[in-house]
Amino acid sequence: MKAIVQERFGPPGTLRLAEIDRPEAGAGQVLVRVRAAALNPYDWHMMRGDPYVARLSGGVGLTRPKSRVAGIDAAGEIEAVGAGVPGVRPGDEVLGFCPGSFAEYARTGADLLVAKPAGLTFEQAAAVPMAAVTALRGIRTVGRARAGQRVLVNGAGGGVGTFAVQIAADLGAEVTGVCSAGNAELVRSLGAAHVVDYAREDFTDGRVRYDLILDNVGNRPLGRLRRALTPAGTLVANGGGSPGRVFGALGSMLRLTAVDTLVRQRLRPILPAAPAGPTHQDLLAVTALIEAGRLTPVVDRTYRLADAAEGVRHVERGHARGKAVIVVP
Repeated sequence: MKAIVQERFGPPGTLRLAEIDRPEAGAGQVLVRVRAAALNPYDWHMMRGDPYVARLSGGVGLTRPKSRVAGIDAAGEIEAVGAGVPGVRPGDEVLGFCPGSFAEYARTGADLLVAKPAGLTFEQAAAVPMAAVTALRGIRTVGRARAGQRVLVNGAGGGVGTFAVQIAADLGAEVTGVCSAGNAELVRSLGAAHVVDYAREDFTDGRVRYDLILDNVGNRPLGRLRRALTPAGTLVANGGGSPGRVFGALGSMLRLTAVDTLVRQRLRPILPAAPAGPTHQDLLAVTALIEAGRLTPVVDRTYRLADAAEGVRHVERGHARGKAVIVVP
């Protein structure tokens, strides 16, 4: 099968299209015929082995990528079902977490997949797993947003942000989205009552205070962010980082946790959703919102499998409008 492989850590140029053996579904697993795979900041972190401290955890790889095939989000059709997997059969259309999704086929645990909503294309469906689940956790699970609250989403035009704005608005919150001027109309159309152009305004100036801030960007000091919160408000920091950093977001996350013990405000770090925790229930929750017409994926642009490196470069620059997606023929 065709797949995007990587033999060493490095920039997007280390990714290459190759012919490799097709994986087989083991017990408790399914094999997915990938039709589309989303591009995430997670992918370039794995590509570069960034932050360096993550290599010590064993999940990334110490001197070279632990997973030779890139990608994590996918939508497609079940090709084969392993032993002990009830309720699914070949031909079922699914979305979810499929490690090695930048390929024609990917093997994954059956509990990491859910049925694809019938109204979504494969490209839209692939945009859902990591970004939508991260947004759900940030706004609803950790942020505890509720009707009538003022909620601000920093990075509202990105993959997580476009889902977060919709989820917060659906809960009845008064949503402010921080984004570029070029994304303002998109963010308004998703349910934001107010839009802040980050190039012209500073939402941390204290003139408006918010009950909940979901920070997907990490470009403001903690003290400034706290200034924008109500006295009992909640800050949810979505972990990220820049290429080449030794500790990435870990340092700021630890500081956030330490300060949280000293103040009345709730300061909570989260990491982008991955195949861990209550993933299946979260996937069911976001697809239920999609099926009810209350949540819609935003696809920025699509790439061919052979052009995956170009897609990763686009996401790494940090200016994606919604999600970028690889189409696998």
